[in-house]
Amino acid sequence: MASRSGFAPIRSQNFRFPVPSAPLTFEDPQAFREKSLWELVRALGVFRLCSFPLSCLLHGTVLGKRGFSMVLRETEPEIDKSLRKMSSLGLRPMLAVPIEEDLGESTGEQRYDDNLASMLECVRMSHSNSWSKDPMMQLKITALVSPELCVKLTSLMKEQKYDLNFFVKAMDKEVVTFPGLSESENAHFLRGLCRLNQIGQASINKVRVLVDAEYTYMNTALSVITMAMMKKFNQEDAWIWNTYQCYLKESRDLLLNAIRLSVDESFCLGIKLVRGAYMDKERKLAGKEGRDDPIHQSWAQTNESYNGSLEIMLNLISQNPDRYKIIVATHNEESVRRTITQMDELQISRDGGLVCFGQLLGMCDHVSLTLAQQGFSVYKSVPYGSVDDTLPYLARRAQENRAVLQGIRKERDLLRRELWRRLQGKFSGSK
Repeated sequence: MASRSGFAPIRSQNFRFPVPSAPLTFEDPQAFREKSLWELVRALGVFRLCSFPLSCLLHGTVLGKRGFSMVLRETEPEIDKSLRKMSSLGLRPMLAVPIEEDLGESTGEQRYDDNLASMLECVRMSHSNSWSKDPMMQLKITALVSPELCVKLTSLMKEQKYDLNFFVKAMDKEVVTFPGLSESENAHFLRGLCRLNQIGQASINKVRVLVDAEYTYMNTALSVITMAMMKKFNQEDAWIWNTYQCYLKESRDLLLNAIRLSVDESFCLGIKLVRGAYMDKERKLAGKEGRDDPIHQSWAQTNESYNGSLEIMLNLISQNPDRYKIIVATHNEESVRRTITQMDELQISRDGGLVCFGQLLGMCDHVSLTLAQQGFSVYKSVPYGSVDDTLPYLARRAQENRAVLQGIRKERDLLRRELWRRLQGKFSGSK
């Protein structure tokens, strides 16, 4: 690939392979020192509730409407109070409208327009409030475009290549016809692209929008749509980001293709790197359809995929800091330590906005708070919306992220130690 101004050629021999430094540990219970006594008790209570069956949590029989600490309150003053508290701990909120649709769940244009209004409200709140100097938010394309259409487009894209300029023209409200779509499908897709364009227009130079990956049978279309948004809005900086799921066997190739496309189309690339959140359903569907399992066969292979993709991005960022950014979205302590080691070796600033970390609200706080106290940029994914919408979303995240739930025991023990230290201090008269 030819080198272009502002970009380094994608050649592995240009990468610098860092030597590991002393690892950062996540063993100090005083990571929770800024939390109030009530917050410590509440967090331990939530971890206790995690031992109840998932069906109980889903139906609210244990938590109730207002008891779940991972869900924001529904009025803006309540939201502002919660997020200002998070900001005081050195953490940055990343609002996520927890609405996604799968096949057979489409509810019509009015629902998509309502979802757009919610997302635009997320942009407004993220920008107008002083919760973070570099605000982010998440969105799912299937909240704005029907999943059936995304599946059909993914199938069509296996046979023909779509020019990104075609999507950009549609976002600019030019009447275009996408090959393979019926008249009604084309009309819906044009409306969906206009909805996405409104989010891009509202967020550029204000809020970074991280587009979530979803299921493999629609991800090709989602990625192409996201790349078209990048081509339009990421000329000077990365305002639209895409997500790469490293539990997929094809994830490394998808990432490298995105890097090449960003060079060919001359746009900045923002990456959200995750392990994945749809493993069970992906495997069941592949077995039902007689396809090869798209998921890595072992945890070790997924880790290798994640760490390899991480290394690629960190090296690119060190060479071209104006063109590439990443959020290391993981609860895995070893991946976090590896990132820190490589950032130090490559001399990437901790708080420069090029590399940041992300975890779910209410999970892995011992990692999040330790990172924030060490000067790293740390975002907590915060579901924004009604409890009826957010509980199913959180249940899916918890069900699919077993490694997160396995880490609860350590965080619970650290919380207990900090609570005991506080109580001892009260009885002895010390802090």
